[in-house]
Amino acid sequence: MTLQNKIDFAVVFRVENANPNGDPLNGNRPRTTYDGLGEVSDVCIKRKIRNRLMEEGHNIFVQSDDYRIDEYKNLRSRAESVLKTENTKEKKSKKACDTWFDVRAFGQVFAFSEGKKGEGVSIGIRGPVSIHSAFSVDSVEVISNQITKSVSSEGDGNSKGSDTMGMKHRICKGIYLFFGSMNPQLASKTGFSDEDAQAIKTVLPRLFENDASSARPEGSMEILNVIWWKHNNKYGQMSSAKVHRSLKVKSDGSIEIESIGGPGPEIFSGF
Repeated sequence: MTLQNKIDFAVVFRVENANPNGDPLNGNRPRTTYDGLGEVSDVCIKRKIRNRLMEEGHNIFVQSDDYRIDEYKNLRSRAESVLKTENTKEKKSKKACDTWFDVRAFGQVFAFSEGKKGEGVSIGIRGPVSIHSAFSVDSVEVISNQITKSVSSEGDGNSKGSDTMGMKHRICKGIYLFFGSMNPQLASKTGFSDEDAQAIKTVLPRLFENDASSARPEGSMEILNVIWWKHNNKYGQMSSAKVHRSLKVKSDGSIEIESIGGPGPEIFSGF
């Protein structure tokens, strides 16, 4: 059975001496807004959700190279291996949703070449789970340090190459917040179920587990609270905007939730 109740959720997390999401267009510095708030993109958050779901044994279509668990090295080959036997857009779409958790949750666009002339065929699937970008509660301070190598990458070792210098960036400290929603109307189109919603609910508190890197050392990113609002019908007792505004996050990471007469919040801490 597909998702029966609208769901809104929020995640509060702490960053300390880490780069939560580098911007490749800005020297991989932590993403910030023009107002100085820290930012983590929705794409980055979805990547972490996918990775945690894969660890739980769920089949994921958009696999990163670091977490790839099958022999397919790109999305096209992975898609064609499963969908090539289906002869209509509707059948391909249903097969994709049935096969891959992230497709029926977040949606996906599939592009195929069909016909004698290789005409392009695009299949767009709109997912019921929407994720906002995360923003810090207050402005953040970005620290940049110059780094060097103590060994030569090539040559006879008597001289250092031009690649021995670099920069490493980090956020000193910040409290971040992002929101998400699950839409039963769209869930009915992809087959996203109550069990699927529960699977996402289960991995959110451990979003940063097994996610360490040089930019994000173990313990530098921590989920503080997950807030889960389950409405009593498919359409929602009130708008997601009003539900999200009822949550106030303070600079120390503590939260206050205004009573708005709608779905009661369920609050649980990080892993």
